[in-house]
Amino acid sequence: MEILKIIGVAFITAITSVLLKGTKPELSFAVTVTGVIVILLFIVDALQNTLLVFATISQMTGVENGLLKILLKIVGVGYITEFGAGILNDFGSHAVADKVTLAGKITIVMLSLPVIESLLTLVQGFLKLV
Repeated sequence: MEILKIIGVAFITAITSVLLKGTKPELSFAVTVTGVIVILLFIVDALQNTLLVFATISQMTGVENGLLKILLKIVGVGYITEFGAGILNDFGSHAVADKVTLAGKITIVMLSLPVIESLLTLVQGFLKLV
């Protein structure tokens, strides 16, 4: 299971970083960044499989492919925002992390506008039928 590998790398990274923080803080940072990169490499493979499933769902249901892409972008922005804010919090930049979170939320609202518009058009079409 991939998640066990990811958790293992995360624990090793965290423990090594904490042990090095007192004596060699620059190495502690390097270990943290390296651990994060390794975890992201594990995630890329799972993400590719997920995107293939979404493409299949899009073809089977006839849902407009653009809407699914927008939904995936929204989820991606949410995860990237959380990831970035988490790293900033870990390094003590709480104020900057809060601004990154705010920017992520605003980006999600902007990305969701076409989905909301499409939904309203669909509801309007149903109302005309009634």
